Parts: sequence; structure tokens; C-alpha cells
Amino acid sequence: MVAVVSLVIVVSACKQPGAATAEAKPAGGAITQWTDSTELFMEHPALIVGAPDKFAVHLTDINDFAPLRSGRITLRFHPRSGGEPVVVVQDVPRSPGIYGPSPEFKRPGIYDLTLLVESPQARDSIIVPGLRVFATTKEAPKEEGDDESGIPFLKEQQWKTPGFQTEFAKRGSVLESFQASGQIVPAAGRFAQVAAPISGLIDVTSVAASPSPGQQVRRGQVLALLTPSLGEGGASYPEARARLREAQDEYERAKRLFAAEAVPQRRVREAEIRLQAARESLVGLGGGSGKVAIRAPISGVVTERLIVPGSRVDAGAALFTIVDPSVVWLQANVPAAQASLIGQASNGSFELEGSPRIYRAQRMVSSGSVIDSLSRTVAVIYEIVNRDGSIRVGSNARTSVGTGRQVTGVIVRKSAILDENGRPVAYVQPEGETFEKRDVTLGGSEGGYVLVVSGIKEGERVVTGAPYQVRLASLSTSVPAHGHGH
Repeated sequence: MVAVVSLVIVVSACKQPGAATAEAKPAGGAITQWTDSTELFMEHPALIVGAPDKFAVHLTDINDFAPLRSGRITLRFHPRSGGEPVVVVQDVPRSPGIYGPSPEFKRPGIYDLTLLVESPQARDSIIVPGLRVFATTKEAPKEEGDDESGIPFLKEQQWKTPGFQTEFAKRGSVLESFQASGQIVPAAGRFAQVAAPISGLIDVTSVAASPSPGQQVRRGQVLALLTPSLGEGGASYPEARARLREAQDEYERAKRLFAAEAVPQRRVREAEIRLQAARESLVGLGGGSGKVAIRAPISGVVTERLIVPGSRVDAGAALFTIVDPSVVWLQANVPAAQASLIGQASNGSFELEGSPRIYRAQRMVSSGSVIDSLSRTVAVIYEIVNRDGSIRVGSNARTSVGTGRQVTGVIVRKSAILDENGRPVAYVQPEGETFEKRDVTLGGSEGGYVLVVSGIKEGERVVTGAPYQVRLASLSTSVPAHGHGH
């Protein structure tokens, strides 16, 4: 049985405005223990001989962190001085998860409690050592004041929170890594800005069929038509047709002369080359329509369209932007202090802003050899296969850069870590209804676990399910009243 016992003094100071402070009451206690199957959180008043002492026993099924809804509990208080134990049995809970036994002690002294749980949800035996019973109320220590440390999150709240759970922090091994900022950028050869080859007017009729941002296009697809301006394509179109006719005539004449053995074959070949060039020149001017076709240089998705029907554009003006998102790059900005840890075996994983999904890089493309003088970082680029298109170019990424080395230390589930303004935090449960926020330093991750370099010790109970609800409780301006309505 793995167990953690926490004894705390249940305190409350009672003050009335304008009146003297009332005599403090005897102090009770609270106990928290975890076993492999059950969590016990038990509150009790000061234990006095002859006074029926009502306990508040909270029992949680560790398998699903639900309250025990049925079953019997038996409390056996064994006096260390010898003699018959004090035994109390309660067959059913007073409310889900909460039992209220009332043992009565005949002798003062130290008692060791054995709590037997017999429920369809759990069967367990929990040992609580060292409970002190006082002969009189005067002998019992008194309450000293309110202790408001920690984040209150009552058992009733925990039981009603979907997915809430906790685990012990333990020792384990993971691949070493460190955190860095990153951005998703287009991969080389998968980004293109389509510009106007010459000055001209955007053809009005072609705009209706022109792809809009978000649409897929294939390489060579016509995106728009451009009517060349006079002095550029307009004047050169009839000239190109004339050159084509001249080249055709010259080619036919060269073939006739070669047949008559009047010229060498080289003359025919030269005429053929001029004819092909004239044809290509005419095709570039619309292939007979006098309009220039603007074509997609790569297959991908149109991310920007900057054309207005009938508007005039200059040569070199940007018309479209196309990105192929099937493969993207993650550019990690590695701090200069960690740059020496990067090697070709370094792996990378990342999370996108607003998404809990963890993506993994396929391979490292390059590692920069120059440190940026302003950001003091080195650019490390990873290749990412983006089959489902869920990774969008331009997204910011929280990047985990691996060093390829195995390290050992305290590990917790990744689900325990929250990002708070760029700082990793976790919530620890020192007692049944009290939680603490911890700033943590992470040192690597593997599978579903992350290494905690500082902030959490081995054996501490960490919130691994629904930690955000505990965070909301810490931000609440209303403080739950102490105790429960049992």
C-alpha cells in the first residue's frame, strides 16, 4: 500500500466586532491517505474521553475518482496501551462518498486506526496511526487561527468534475529535451508568388473562373488572363504573327533548296529553330487571342489573390500566392545557451496555439551555424508531413527540441502541465481538499510523460486530469466555507 498521511489542525477563529475574543475551541484534525484503490480524506474533532466524536470520512474510488456510493466501513481504534479496541460500523454512506461514524472513547491515550472498506467499488484496509485521545477538553490543544494557505477544492467539487484525477510523481527515464519557440513556414519549393510577366489589363471575363483563396490548384492551371498594354504585348502580338509567317516561309524555302542540293542541311536546321522560337513567342502572347495566360507554377492552395477585374498591373506586380501545405517546415528558435546540445540525432515535437495535439517532426532539415544578434537564437528546421492539412503555415508552435540523450528523474503525465503565460505550471495535492500551484522546469518528454527538473518532488500527488478546473478554483473570488454539510 502506497500512502501519504497529512495531519492538519482544523481551525476557525470566532471574533465579534466590539467584543472580546471567544475562548478557542479544541483543535481537531484531518488525514489524507492514498492506497492502490482508495483515497481517504477524514476530518474529525478533538478526541475527548466520553464525548461521541463524529468523523467525516470521505472515500474515493481511485479507478475513476468517483465517490463510494455504497458499502460498509468498519473503524477499529486499537489502544497502544492494550485492551479492547473501539469498534464502529457504518453500513451505508450518509451521502455519496461520505460516512459519518461517531466513536466514543472510554480511556485516553494513543490509538492506531484500521479502516476496513467493503464496497462493490473497492475493498481496502487503511491504517491511520497515532490518533491521540485526551482525558478532558482542557488537555486538548486549542485552535490558533484560520489557515488560508493553498487552493481549496472540496471533495464534492472533485467528484463532480469530469475527468478529474491525480497520480503520484515517480522516477523514470525520458529523452532529454528543452523548450523553444517556433513557427510553421512553407517548405522549400512549396511556396510561390505569381507575378505579372508584362504590363497589361486583367481580363474581366477570366476573373470569374479565377481561383479564390483556399482553393486547390494544379501546376500549369490558368489562374487569370492578361491583355498586354500597347507598346508591350499589344504592339508585339502582330509582330510575333509576322515573324511566325516569315519563319514558316524561310523553313519551307530551306527544305526546297536542300532537296535541290543547293544548301547544306545545316541551313534547314537553323530555319527550323527560328520557326520553333516564333511559335513559342506567339504562344506566350495568348496563342492567338492576344492575351497572356497567368499559370500556377506549383500545385497547392491559393492563399492570396490580388487581382481586380479590368485593373492595370505593371510587370512584376504580385497577382497570386500559392502554398503547397502537404509538407511544411517547423523553424525552431533555439536559445544560444542550448545550441551546443543540437545534433543530427535531435528530434522535435510541437503543439500549435489553441490545440492540445502533439505533432512530431519527421527529420531535421538543417541547423543554423549563426546566432541571431538580436534574438540570441539559432534556427533549427524540421520537416513535417502534413497529410490532413491540420498544420497551417504561419502558426506559432511551442516546440520541444530533443537532444537524443536519455535522462532520469521525476516524471509526471504531460496532461498535468498547463501553460500559463508561457510558463509551465502544475497543481499538487498535499491534502484531500487543498491544492498548490507549482512553477515547474521541464527537461524532456517521451510517450505520455514529461521530466520535471524542479517544482515537484517524487511521491507528491499531482493533478493529471482536469487541472484547469483546479486553476479556475484558484482564481475564484468566493472561498468555500470550511467543512461540509454532512
